Amino acid sequence: MKFRVSAKTADGASEKRVIDAVSRFAVYEQLEKEGLTVVTVEEGGGASLPAWTRIQLGSGIKTDERITFTKNLAAMLSAGLPLPRALSVIDRQTRNKSLRKVVTDLEENVKKGTSFHEALALHRNIFSDLFIAMTKAGEESGKLADSLQVVARQMDRSHTLEKKVKGAMIYPSIILSAVVIIGILMLMFVVPTLSSTFKELNVALPAATRAIISISDFLANNVILSLLLVAMFFGLVLLFLKSKFGGKVLLLVSLKLPVIGELVRETMGARVARSLSSLLSSGVEMLSALQIACEVVGDNPFGKVVKEAEERVRKGESLSAAFIDHPKLFPPFVADMIAVGEETGKVSDMLGQVATYYETDVEDRTKDLSTIIEPILMLVIGGAVGVFAMAMITPIYSLSSKI
Repeated sequence: MKFRVSAKTADGASEKRVIDAVSRFAVYEQLEKEGLTVVTVEEGGGASLPAWTRIQLGSGIKTDERITFTKNLAAMLSAGLPLPRALSVIDRQTRNKSLRKVVTDLEENVKKGTSFHEALALHRNIFSDLFIAMTKAGEESGKLADSLQVVARQMDRSHTLEKKVKGAMIYPSIILSAVVIIGILMLMFVVPTLSSTFKELNVALPAATRAIISISDFLANNVILSLLLVAMFFGLVLLFLKSKFGGKVLLLVSLKLPVIGELVRETMGARVARSLSSLLSSGVEMLSALQIACEVVGDNPFGKVVKEAEERVRKGESLSAAFIDHPKLFPPFVADMIAVGEETGKVSDMLGQVATYYETDVEDRTKDLSTIIEPILMLVIGGAVGVFAMAMITPIYSLSSKI
């Protein structure tokens, strides 16, 4: 796998190259050995495609299955089973064909003498850089089972938080979908009846009424084409949101929204803190932990803060310094807790407490999110119904006033 890399030498000179490596983590390792500081790492060695075309594709393995795999492997290693045998047991128990293929490959590579983290790196579309780094730290320290238990907890908490946020959005999504479907059905079956009445009576129609009737005529006369256009529209929206550029735009818009913006900040804060805490507690050094956490968070404002923190720590500054300078993304609470951790030598523990605090707060907020969004939905739906009703009733009212 090839990566386009931008790095800096010790004297500050920029250097760009294409590196063939099994994962981003391997790229960082190689450049650090050469004494270079990584600036950016992008997958692919050929011509760069537009950002909106880079779609995140699935691997056929659910997050729940990865968590179960990690927990089971950690439990068997803790019980004293050798790694190849533990992988063999998981292979026989796994029902997902995609995961079974991966586990079989891991077992074969480990039996050949490949280290476990290097075997995992061959499947980086399934195992994240954080997972690989923590596994490597566990192998080097002789505490692989402990490291796997930590990464399993980290994955479990992140996944639980993600599910709660998505679950809170199910109700608003169902309501909006129902409104859109009802609106389309009214345009196709109700409006044509009123439209024919207006034409027979030769009533002067307002601009809003004419616009609604035009949309209705198009839908009624081009049913198949309309359905294709609607499906194409939603398909393009989904593709856009799954792309890196679309995800970045969605995040920036979400940060500007009341209630939602605060929820996003706390969720991202929990992700950063939990990732760093897990890595540091597993024995990964600070600079490497920050580099990996930057990859986990992604190319967005939060990731840029983590990247800035890595650069400032490399220069000898404290970790809390970078977070203090970005209070709009990371509240002072984060920087203060990190500062306390630096003073006491317990940065990992303090970051863990920050993550737990935000995860708990997000869970509490998501419970009430539907209640908060409900009146906003009612206002939006009421406004749409009001516009529709006025557009249809105004011609009838003007007609009755002439009689």
